[in-house]
Amino acid sequence: MTILHIDSSIQGEKSISRKLTAAIVATLTAQGNEPVIYHDLSIETPETIGACVDQFLTSDTIVIGAPMYNLGIPSRLKSWIDAIVVPGKTFCYASDGRPQGLAGGRRVVAAYASGGFHNEPEADFVEPYLRAVFRMLGITEVDVVRAEGVDISADHRARALAQAERTIAEITMHIIEERRQ
Repeated sequence: MTILHIDSSIQGEKSISRKLTAAIVATLTAQGNEPVIYHDLSIETPETIGACVDQFLTSDTIVIGAPMYNLGIPSRLKSWIDAIVVPGKTFCYASDGRPQGLAGGRRVVAAYASGGFHNEPEADFVEPYLRAVFRMLGITEVDVVRAEGVDISADHRARALAQAERTIAEITMHIIEERRQ
């Protein structure tokens, strides 16, 4: 199994989404020697981001750090998504004009982090957007690890991280079990 690990936060060491993606990848790779392809979109050039489609297509699991910036995803993550959504490679148009995914059979695990709470449908554009894009590509296995309210207080941050760790344990256990079958 090849893991594509994508980080997009500009927060560096302070980034919650980076901590979460690192934990997800560490757990998934603890059992074996799975190759990991890593990209830090906050420092990569548009040219390197554009070269990601082939890596995306050769990966079984895609782990994405998706912090919420101004109710959406970071612009570099959007650029990466634009680079992997390629007609004829990751999707095509059916005869009725609707997109049909060509990249199914993969799993996406997105680590979503936000300073406040944005679980109302009109305020959360991150998770619905990611689910819609990957569904368009034919990927139906999309798990989201949420850490919300991390900037409200130290207590909120600790509770959000503890809940995220529990979710990571559940998701990664499920992925590892699927691999064994």
